[in-house]
Amino acid sequence: MSTHVFGAIVTHHGIAANNRGETEGNVTTLQKILWHGQVHPTVSAESIRFALRRLLADAEKAGTNRVWDEEKRSNTWKDDDFDPAKFIDDDLLGYMAAEAAEAEGTAGTATVRRAILEIARAISLAPWGGDVTFNAASIGATPSAAKKGANPVPYGTELHATRYQYGFALTPERLKKPARAKAAIERLCALGTVAGNHGRFLFDFSPESLVIRITDDPAPRLLYIFEPQDGDTVDAPRLLARVKAGDIKAAELLIGGGFASTQTAEELKGLGAAVESGVRKAAELAVARLEV
Repeated sequence: MSTHVFGAIVTHHGIAANNRGETEGNVTTLQKILWHGQVHPTVSAESIRFALRRLLADAEKAGTNRVWDEEKRSNTWKDDDFDPAKFIDDDLLGYMAAEAAEAEGTAGTATVRRAILEIARAISLAPWGGDVTFNAASIGATPSAAKKGANPVPYGTELHATRYQYGFALTPERLKKPARAKAAIERLCALGTVAGNHGRFLFDFSPESLVIRITDDPAPRLLYIFEPQDGDTVDAPRLLARVKAGDIKAAELLIGGGFASTQTAEELKGLGAAVESGVRKAAELAVARLEV
């Protein structure tokens, strides 16, 4: 029977802005999605994976296979044939390299490994209220601004004071080196800046609250469980409801961070969940519980 690791993460509260390199006119936009009938900013799973890969670089001596070159603004590969046994990012995050057909009428080829560490798209806990700031780049601030002559260049930025939630899933035995699951959990708890174009916005993407489930159940059952509360707190009543309904065993849960101080977490603790005030301590307990 396989052991599965599932996680639900909610970030710290911050101001999200400039989180992708796209604009509408002279306004830098937030990426948004319609969520429960309202517009919510979102951050892609690929952005989270990109930030995670950077942290994985020092997890093993071989480093990661894919490395971002800041000077060239592109990725480089140490081994374009890929080797999930050698490189931790190839093992955890998977890869795909497609080659076009060499001749008409023949099939192309693809080298593919599905990501063993799956990451869900991050969604803002609160809907976007339409906040936009209007600014002006100083005269000659950039080469493009200099072309506008002796006048400031106006521009706008969509922003949102919020926190994001997302989840992850991982089955350690599917990895070439199952112990890498521990490195994944540790580094997900250490994420800093995620997303952003050339002017990355400083938003703390590390977990403010964390729930990890280690189970033989192949279904997560805890994705997007967090709800905002009055003030700067979150709760997860649906998690408690699923435990009481028997869909999740409380003993499978490790809880850390701000959520640990809620009445919901106290009830879960009484039912058998491990509850810690810090997210790093909860992650340490999860890593210790994994038999890999």
